[in-house]
Amino acid sequence: MKHQIKEEISGITLFVSAIWVIFLVDLVLPVDFNNLGLIPRDLWGSAGIFTMPFLHGGWGHLIGNSIPLIILLCLLAGSQANSAKIVLQIIILGGVLLWLFGLPGKTHVGASGLIYGLITFLIVAGFREGRIIALVVAIIVAFMYGATLFKGILPITVGQNVSWEGHLAGAIAGAIIAYASSNVIRSGTRTPLA
Repeated sequence: MKHQIKEEISGITLFVSAIWVIFLVDLVLPVDFNNLGLIPRDLWGSAGIFTMPFLHGGWGHLIGNSIPLIILLCLLAGSQANSAKIVLQIIILGGVLLWLFGLPGKTHVGASGLIYGLITFLIVAGFREGRIIALVVAIIVAFMYGATLFKGILPITVGQNVSWEGHLAGAIAGAIIAYASSNVIRSGTRTPLA
């Protein structure tokens, strides 16, 4: 079932607004919400699997994640995917992968894992779906974010306070979810996206 951006714009707006509201509340309250980020292999830090995308370390971090997040969520909304389900799956799988395999002792915050997951989801699903529009979207996303994707998942190309592990975990999650749920012709039948 094809979705249209105008049908999902309220959900996109609500999701991104929640990130901004949490950031602004964190500025006002004396409690640091970033302590609720994901900490690899720490039981308390596992809550960060769900909270990490809503927490940001500063204005630059927040704005730097908000713009690509809005663009990628709009592209996802125009696909055949169940957008909310895909976003939730990327958040959970990417978070679990980061929690299991991330470097210990670091607290991870930010929506960039989700962003990297959306990039790989749109690229992989676009090439696997077999639809011209999906393929065009995959090429556009690869052109817009391909260098960012490659650069952001390597520990030698990002800054010390940037979670390359979170980027990599999100990218792997997006690719796995796209591969598992793509609209691929098998035995003459089409399987709908998740």
